Order: sequence, then structure tokens, then C-alpha cells
Amino acid sequence: MFPMYWRTFLYVVLAARVVVAGTVSLHVLLTKRDVGASIGWIGIAVLMPFTGGVLYAMFGINRVHRRARKLIGRQSWHSRTLTSRWKRAEQGSFAPLADMVGKLTGRPLMAGNSVRMLHDGDEAYPQMLEAIANATTSILLCSYIFRDDKVGTRFVTALVAAHRRGVAVRVLVDGIGSGYFRCPVARALHGAGVPVGRFMHSMLPWRMPFINMRNHRKILVVDGRVGFMGGLNIGEENQVASRPAHPVSDTHFHVEGPVIHQLTEAFAQDWSFTSGEDLHAAPFFPDVTQSGETLTRIVTAGPDSDLEKIEYTMLQAITLARRSVRLMTPYFLPGERFLTELALAALRGVEVDIVVPRRSNHTLIDWARAANLPRFLDSGCRVWQASPPFNHSKLMVVDRHWTFVGSSNLDVRSLRLNFEINLEAYDDALAAMIDDFVIHHRHDRLTHHDLDRRRLPIRIRDAGARLLLPYL
Repeated sequence: MFPMYWRTFLYVVLAARVVVAGTVSLHVLLTKRDVGASIGWIGIAVLMPFTGGVLYAMFGINRVHRRARKLIGRQSWHSRTLTSRWKRAEQGSFAPLADMVGKLTGRPLMAGNSVRMLHDGDEAYPQMLEAIANATTSILLCSYIFRDDKVGTRFVTALVAAHRRGVAVRVLVDGIGSGYFRCPVARALHGAGVPVGRFMHSMLPWRMPFINMRNHRKILVVDGRVGFMGGLNIGEENQVASRPAHPVSDTHFHVEGPVIHQLTEAFAQDWSFTSGEDLHAAPFFPDVTQSGETLTRIVTAGPDSDLEKIEYTMLQAITLARRSVRLMTPYFLPGERFLTELALAALRGVEVDIVVPRRSNHTLIDWARAANLPRFLDSGCRVWQASPPFNHSKLMVVDRHWTFVGSSNLDVRSLRLNFEINLEAYDDALAAMIDDFVIHHRHDRLTHHDLDRRRLPIRIRDAGARLLLPYL
């Protein structure tokens, strides 16, 4: 027979287990949309209430969404792009897509823009640095990776020089991508008086859910008139012509025209989220003029008020495809919805090409990708491997008319967990150029035979890696 104090202790523990499991289960039922994730969290909470409760508190609660909802109401610049005289409507077969994305994002389609494709840091960095050197009023820079190397030092030097001549400079780097324990770039900029923020960085263990919610955006806006965005981080590895040890090829885009206001707004949201400072009209939102003929719009996504908007845009575009869908991505691990839409497109006769690197810079993702590809091949999608160097480009073209480019990879992390930014464009000439670029990188076609000839231990390894798909 247990002593009275032991029985009391056991009753308290039992009651605590019931309370923790019940609290987690109720929170999951009220807040989680994904049925599989809900079942998983409730199962962990019931089987291991204390461990499951701690894990759920750290990784399961989306505190970002609540914080974003509080901030969105006080943003003085939130409607600035909605009243622009440059708003236009897309005509023809892609009009339903343009209307849907407008309702989804709350941003209008903007006329009068120019979009130029840049290849690797060899072409993009000199133009970005030149724009910073010529800045007179403002510079906004956001980068997931901002390395402390020769390339990073050149950018830091240029940003500090601009700040010292009176330009309003704001720099935002990711709290993990640009260094979790140490961020030499942020320290150097802060030491020179440049306002710099580290997106969702915290050394506190109960803030660890933010490890899954990273700012993966790459944005540079100079004087509110010239912009750069795409997939290019800041680091020596992107200067492919200099032959770094681990070269990373990439595409970036030079943008001018009225859509720059939307690009600035995207940065302003992240800056306000991180620092609490609102960026007002002057000098960040000057009047803009026509720079070209391209219809464009910015689409942002993240685990906040923009949840899954990039994915929804891509899904709707695939639905409207009649001739071709070209995708180029460094990491290809989409979820079931994406698989279904691509499969249906291929089955109705659309030419679907998916171009991935022969080897990426994340081996585990390559393993999981190999186990995930047979389902795409089954439906008639064509999967191609691009030869080295590793290509980090994120490009999508539909029917050689609509393009979608930016920072978002085709995996669950990018589409649902990270903060991403893409640009959609309705322009035949731009679409043809990017479409040809993707076609040019169709080097080796993957077939069922290639995947089937993997040895059994390799197939088991790859299948095991695929189970981590939601977290890769």
C-alpha cells in the first residue's frame, strides 16, 4: 500500500497529464487546419502529455500569425498600392488568374514596368552595388544569407558609405540564415550606425518555433524607384565565374516601374514586424513613372496573414495551363495538392517539365526527392536534371505568357513555413526568355528506370527521408 503522500503525488501527476493533454488537444482543434498535423499533435499529447506539451509549445503554436494580425491594422502604408493610377486588368485566357490573385493578395496588377533577368552574382552584384552607390534618398535591403566574406564586405562598405552621405538605409537579415550565434554583417552595420534588424532572432529556448519560420526573401529597393528581387543571396559562392569551391548559379531580376511600390511595401511589412518602425511615404514611396510595358504584381507568402498565397497562385496557374508548364527549382518536394494539379495538367495533354539540379546543396533533400518523383513520372510529367554547377533558380512559366519568379522553392518549408516573395508577370517576351532558359537546362531526363535501378538500401534510405518532407 502506497503512503498517502505518494498517492497524492500520483493523483496530481495524473491530473496534470489530463490537463496538459486536454489543453493541447483543444488548442489543436481550434487552430490547426491540416487534419494530419492535428491528429499527430493530439496523438503525441495523449501518449506523452508532458513531452508533447513542451514540443507543441515550442514548435506547434503559430505566434507569428497573431503578431502579424496586430501589426497589419496600424500600417500607414498598407493601402498605398491599392490607389495607384497604374492599375490594369489582364485580358485573354489568363484574366481569371489575374482576378484571383488580386483578390487573394489585395494587390492590383500594375502596368508600366520593366523586368530584366540577371544571371548569377557575376551579373547581378555589380548592378546592385552601382545602384547603392548612386542612391540619393533611400536603400532597403533584405537577404536571407548575407555572408561575412569579400562579397558581403563590399555590400557592407557600400551601405555604410550611403548611410554616411545621408541616405535612409534599412537592412534586414534573417536571424538564422545569416548567422544564429554570430552575425558579423549585422554587427558591422550596427557599429556604423546603420539601422539593421535580425528577423525573428532569439536565444530563448521557448522561441525555438521560429527556427521553422524564416525570412527567405531577397529584396533591394533603391530610392523607391529601382528594385532587385529573386533567389540570389549575398555571398562569394554566387560569383560562379570566379570558380568558388562550391559554386551556386542563380537568377535575379532588375525591376523598375510602379510595381516597385509593392516591393517596398513587402519590405516595409517585414521591417515593421521586426523593428516596430513604420516606413512612411518620404523617402520610401516616391512617385514613380512608366519604365516598360510589363504587367506585374508582387505576391508574398508566410505563416502569417499571407499563408499559402504563393502556392495558391501557382496552383491556379497550372489549372489554366493549356500548352506548357515549366518549373525550375533547387528543391522539389511539394505536397499533395501540387502533385495533383501537375498530374492533372499532364494527363490533359499539357507539356509539364520539372528541372532540378543533379545534386543540390542539401543531400537529405535529394534523397527525399528521389522517393517522391515516381508519382510525377506516373502522370506523364517530365523530370530533368540540370548539370553542375548547382542551380538555385526558382522559375515558373505557363504557356509562354505568364511567369512567376522569386525566392520560393517548391517544398513545404517554402510554401507554408517561410516568408517568401515572388513576382508574377504577364508578358510574352519575358515569358519566352525565361521559358527558353529553363529548356536550355533540361540536360538529363529522369525515368522510372533510373529510379528503379537504385539498390534496395538506397531506396529504403530515400523513402525514410521522404517521411521528413514537412520539415525539409
